[in-house]
Amino acid sequence: MSVLVTGAAGFIGSHVSRALLARGDEVIGIDNLNTYYDVNLKEARLATLTDQQGFTFERLDIADKEAVSALATRHPGLDRIVHLAAQAGVRHSLDHPHDYTSANVEGHLNMLELARHSDGLRHMVYASSSSVYGGNTDIPFSVDDRVDNPVSLYAATKRAGELMARCYSHLYGIPATGLRFFTVYGPWGRPDMSAYIFTKAISERRPIRVFNNGDMMRDFTYIDDIVAGVLASLDNVPDDSPPHRIYNLGNHKSEPLMRFINVIEQALQLKAELIMEPMQPGDVKETYADIEASQNDLGFEPATTIDDGIPRFVDWYREYHKV
Repeated sequence: MSVLVTGAAGFIGSHVSRALLARGDEVIGIDNLNTYYDVNLKEARLATLTDQQGFTFERLDIADKEAVSALATRHPGLDRIVHLAAQAGVRHSLDHPHDYTSANVEGHLNMLELARHSDGLRHMVYASSSSVYGGNTDIPFSVDDRVDNPVSLYAATKRAGELMARCYSHLYGIPATGLRFFTVYGPWGRPDMSAYIFTKAISERRPIRVFNNGDMMRDFTYIDDIVAGVLASLDNVPDDSPPHRIYNLGNHKSEPLMRFINVIEQALQLKAELIMEPMQPGDVKETYADIEASQNDLGFEPATTIDDGIPRFVDWYREYHKV
């Protein structure tokens, strides 16, 4: 059985692809290798996959309608889709809004059309984000909460993706599951995420910018736990009417940002120099995942605390950058 993984050179996509290959699935990976962050990192992730049996890679942009349509012709009989490709980053969306409508709306629509016209497709799992909870003040965030108050364009496009997928499930019977990821970190992580930014700056003896004067909390979720949740979701095909579900994938533990920084300091055995700054536009003070539905339906049980996960990330960072 073949699984199409979009964003296969990305952080989560490369880990998911490896896990699928390890259990014997064939993986068709696609990615456009854009320059949002260091392409060398994306190529290094990809290099861990390209020599593995059962992996095929194609470089294409999901926003390219013709390229996605041609992909279906070259790979008929797709069994499942794990759609992780997207334009990420809340702050980037403030200055580059069209990147988000192109990848997260047009690109997402193209993938839904691919699913619609793929005979025998069993399931489409796609990435959403905890950002859809926007200005919600009820903690922890539940999938039953209203999510009509986004505070960034990134969040708005991710919520649009959920609604589009539900519509396609309703119209065409496509089994689809949306996964709201909560601040994922770990080896091979993205350079625009806090774990990478802080580790790099502290390692280079440079100050780090701490927003909202450090008064922030995040549900930091280790990559291995996220991968386990993605695979469990992929294997759990919704049979609702319409066949569409949404789950939170988080650690179910909201950590103070300052403690997160302290764990990085301990792992590096270096002290951070802090520059305290106000809250940034589009940001939120706290995230915290209610994972009851994920636990009940998927058996999702995150097991990695930041005390274990951050040192693993720091070890990878030092090895990758030869620090």
